[in-house]
Amino acid sequence: MKALIKKKPEPGIWFEDVIEPTCGTNEVKIKITHSSICGTDLHIFNWDDWAKRTIKTPLTIGHEFCGIISEVGLGVKHYKQGDRVTGEGHITCGNCRNCRAGKTHLCQKTLGIGVNRDGAFAEYLIIPESNVWRVHNEISSEISSFFDPFGNAVHAALSYDMVGEDVLITGAGPIGIMAVSICKFIGARNIVITDTNDFRLNLAKTAGASQTINIKKNKISDYFDELNISNGFDIGLEMSGNPDAFKGLLENMYNGGKVALLGLLPKSTIINWDDVIFKGLHIKGIYGREMYETWYKMTQMTRSGLDISNVLTHKFPIEDYKKAFQVMQTGQCGKIVLEW
Repeated sequence: MKALIKKKPEPGIWFEDVIEPTCGTNEVKIKITHSSICGTDLHIFNWDDWAKRTIKTPLTIGHEFCGIISEVGLGVKHYKQGDRVTGEGHITCGNCRNCRAGKTHLCQKTLGIGVNRDGAFAEYLIIPESNVWRVHNEISSEISSFFDPFGNAVHAALSYDMVGEDVLITGAGPIGIMAVSICKFIGARNIVITDTNDFRLNLAKTAGASQTINIKKNKISDYFDELNISNGFDIGLEMSGNPDAFKGLLENMYNGGKVALLGLLPKSTIINWDDVIFKGLHIKGIYGREMYETWYKMTQMTRSGLDISNVLTHKFPIEDYKKAFQVMQTGQCGKIVLEW
């Protein structure tokens, strides 16, 4: 079968023939119809420091997908050939303390599809039945192909009571843009998002942001009067992985505020701990999606009118994968979907 693989430990990606995987006990084989490019895939493409210490080549990459079940293994009870599905990209052990307590998103033995094992940028993907999520017929295959990052945004946004609150989002990547739509849908008062990329800030404005701020040009506090914010933000969603953005978020939080920390910050990040301690802030680390409550919330909110379609800016046939990654490199895009 055809697959996009990280063939060698160097920058780039290769579209080649690989052995088609076989379906084992309790596993499902999925014929991929759509897959989406994630920032993680770009790290692997660029072969940065994270990729060098994480990825073992050769590897089929990709973990955001939608497809049709082509085969089910022995023991599979809940799915059948022809079902349209997507799936959870984190495969957990099922036996550690957190897994047995129902907190599988916190499994310390998690393996990532397209990172630690062959992924979804291929004609076929094999995953455990327990990781499969059926796509409702009211939801398009394009949207369901990026349920994975959508789930990151949902997990972060639903961590705290959002109704009537002033929310600051740092980072207008696709996850930040989707977080804007979610916060608006569930009743936030003001939704402010910061970045340095005007293209993506415009997407965030379309998604429903009360104010978009290019942090290179303006300060967050300059907009307090306009938004009738007296003392700071009630909820902060850090989705940039940028130390200066995180520092700015903490500076602009109201006392007792709540922060969901999704962005992957460098180890060298330095913050003013007074902003955390003396303000009494609550900070929660976000990794992946709660299995599978987040998936249920994603499905039901989308069926109820939550529209994240504006974040999808480009679609390419898989043969044009080089062009897709080139667009991704520019940052002048939202989500990019590859069609198989």
